[in-house]
Amino acid sequence: MLQVALFEPEIPPNTGNIIRLCANTGAALNLIHPLGFYPTDKQLQRAGLDYHAWANVSHHEDYAAFKKNHVGKRIIACSTKGKHYYTDIQFDLNDILLFGPETRGLPAHVLGELPESQIVRIPMLGNSRSLNLSNSVAIVLYEALRQLNFFVLSLK
Repeated sequence: MLQVALFEPEIPPNTGNIIRLCANTGAALNLIHPLGFYPTDKQLQRAGLDYHAWANVSHHEDYAAFKKNHVGKRIIACSTKGKHYYTDIQFDLNDILLFGPETRGLPAHVLGELPESQIVRIPMLGNSRSLNLSNSVAIVLYEALRQLNFFVLSLK
């Protein structure tokens, strides 16, 4: 199963939207603490609507705990510092898609642990800073699902 990991997310509505996205795609969501909000935040609950019950969400004390719980899994980091586009990588069913906090992105020590080939970017105009976190997760997650022939999704 594909997984999404948010490294120290800061904005509750973004995380709520991503909870909803994961509930609708079957992707597991990993929240790496510290969070910039409380898990009971009303904005988080509002953005996630009633999808919280359908989402597979795990909390991790910190990045070290997250890594310990996911030994052997390939982590694909999404960063404006990536040298490859997210469409250049061949996604696997067991990949974890890692995204950084809204105001600062993934820190150098996290990016430094990964091979350059596992750090991807979403193309944007040269003077752009970044896209909204929940939009970025949706873009990359749906590309991974497309490559995997939308294996868990069915037509209604």
